[in-house]
Amino acid sequence: MKDFPVVFMGTPEFAVAILDKLRSEFSVSAVITAPDKPAGRGQQLRESAVKQYAVKHGLRVLQPTNLKDPDFIETLRAIQAELFVVVAFRMLPEAVWAMPPRGTINLHASLLPDYRGAAPINRAIMNGESESGVTTFFIEKEIDTGKVIERRQIAIGPDETAGELHDRLMELGAETTLSTVRQIAQGNATGIPQRELLHGTPKEAPKLFKPDCEIDFRNRAQDVHNFIRGLSPYPAAWCTLKDQTNGTSKTFKLFGSQVSDKKVTEVGKPVRGNDGLLFPCSDFYVVITEIQPEGKRRMNWREYLAGNRIEDWEYPSV
Repeated sequence: MKDFPVVFMGTPEFAVAILDKLRSEFSVSAVITAPDKPAGRGQQLRESAVKQYAVKHGLRVLQPTNLKDPDFIETLRAIQAELFVVVAFRMLPEAVWAMPPRGTINLHASLLPDYRGAAPINRAIMNGESESGVTTFFIEKEIDTGKVIERRQIAIGPDETAGELHDRLMELGAETTLSTVRQIAQGNATGIPQRELLHGTPKEAPKLFKPDCEIDFRNRAQDVHNFIRGLSPYPAAWCTLKDQTNGTSKTFKLFGSQVSDKKVTEVGKPVRGNDGLLFPCSDFYVVITEIQPEGKRRMNWREYLAGNRIEDWEYPSV
């Protein structure tokens, strides 16, 4: 339906697959993404994943620093798109989301109304959920609260990481967004108020900050496992360990966890296991297969043990 022009708004890699699927059937009149940002040691300007894709495919790109800027609003209005499609972008002012005649839709990586917020994939796994999914909805004034158009579920594996779930939801999100835009273009889309889908108090997914990612080994091994895999590979769960040989402390990022059936014999002291590094929790050990010591690269547990002794470290509270 190339006679149905849309504007796409997004920034990270997650949005690229959706944009690619969308432009296979619809006319993408413009792509709006974040301004280039300095990154790395050289502080060179880095383009967003969405911009890189758009430029490669000859799509018009707009990168406003201020979404309320009158010149940007006028430029956007002149495009005369029927619909705006938003995936992993920033909050829009009403002057933008209320502009197109068919409305503005958003794809969210959760089964709304649960897990509204910036970190739905991470938070779902951290909380030990067995399923997740994607939701398309019409944008309204309150963030992530608009009428739901489509929801599609997906099971979460018991050892699945946030990175793995992210990639599967990206594909599911592309299919769901395309289906939703088809419905809107054909005049068949109906929105369901989120309150009709609510069962109890909705679970939230607020943005993650470094203190939120610190591991508490006083919890059960299953909870610690969920916490680690829910933050893997990014932003990564971390802990502080104290070197028993000299009393200094360092931070370690932990990846690739599993719950062992080995009951804890010595609280607060990681040990070497047959399949990884064993970190004691309140009941069982959790097996760590990848680790990143402070100031070092990420490595598998065998690489770590080639030059280090995990037995030299203990939890600071011991």
